[in-house]
Amino acid sequence: MPSVSSKPLRAALTLACALLALAAVRLPAAADDQLTVFHGSFPPPMDSVADVVAEKMGFFKAEHLTINAQYANNATVCLAEVALGKGDVCAGFLEPIILGYAKGLRLQVILAHAPRYVYRLAVLKDSPIKYLADFKGANIGEISQGGMGEIPTDATLAGAGLHRSDYTYAPIGLGPQALTAIMTKKVDAVVLPAQEVEKLEGLEHLSFREFPNPRLADIPNMVFAASPAAVSTKADLLARFSRAMVKAYVFVRVNPAASARMYIEGINQKVTPELLASLTRVVEAVEPDTPGYDLSNKRIGYVSPRGVELYCQYFVDAGRTPDLVPGASFVTDQFVGFANDFDRKALIAQAKAVR
Repeated sequence: MPSVSSKPLRAALTLACALLALAAVRLPAAADDQLTVFHGSFPPPMDSVADVVAEKMGFFKAEHLTINAQYANNATVCLAEVALGKGDVCAGFLEPIILGYAKGLRLQVILAHAPRYVYRLAVLKDSPIKYLADFKGANIGEISQGGMGEIPTDATLAGAGLHRSDYTYAPIGLGPQALTAIMTKKVDAVVLPAQEVEKLEGLEHLSFREFPNPRLADIPNMVFAASPAAVSTKADLLARFSRAMVKAYVFVRVNPAASARMYIEGINQKVTPELLASLTRVVEAVEPDTPGYDLSNKRIGYVSPRGVELYCQYFVDAGRTPDLVPGASFVTDQFVGFANDFDRKALIAQAKAVR
């Protein structure tokens, strides 16, 4: 009878033990697959529906990620928390990132949260304002005093020979408050995020005339940004986070109704037919300004460093930042390719099947 201490058997046992040891070492890996993501408010606004969908549809889970969601008082605080190392990723606007650079708050954009520049300078279709020069003497409504929409608006109006003293800004908030200010003619025009303008058009049946700045049109300024430390040490996790979000962007584009339902559930509200119908209309209304709107785009979420640098010049010209900073200091495109590397046809079919 062969001895149990034969060399082949000992080798097999040694290999088996090594494999078991390797498996044992890898078991706790789930604890490493965590990202802390800061948002500007709870509940998240409707333009963040994809964030909820990514969780509800299991897109983060499929990427072996656990998301520790945190909520700050506003978008600026949210960005500062991540820049100071209290989180890995934040959802917010590009402008505070630009303004924070000179103060030592360094962040890098990893993915767009909108496909284009979101602020819209607009008037009602029946307004006497038809050209940029007509804004002389106008009172322009914005979300809050000193809002980030002022900088590009000033630059746009300067192109028509207007100076900052030729018009005024007035805070009008969002939603019903903004609607009242518009309908009572408290303001002559608005500079609001595109999603807010689209909601007013889709839900309140208003019709606006917009005055776009062609130089900014293709620069997304709603973004996900990460701390340089996270970009350096958690690149694999950020890539998987980005892919989960791009999947969610596509899902929202394909199935607004299911996305609205998940959003309602995500903010701990009861799903009623009336609420579901209303929020589905909202999702459909803001779709043109969601990253997955163009399903043929193979680089969903891309932010151009050159475009961001162009935008930075506006801040320098306005005296808001001391120096022009290269766009690559604010943006990395290293995750976009991975984020779009999945079977899009299969995902679209999956999204269509969800009820």
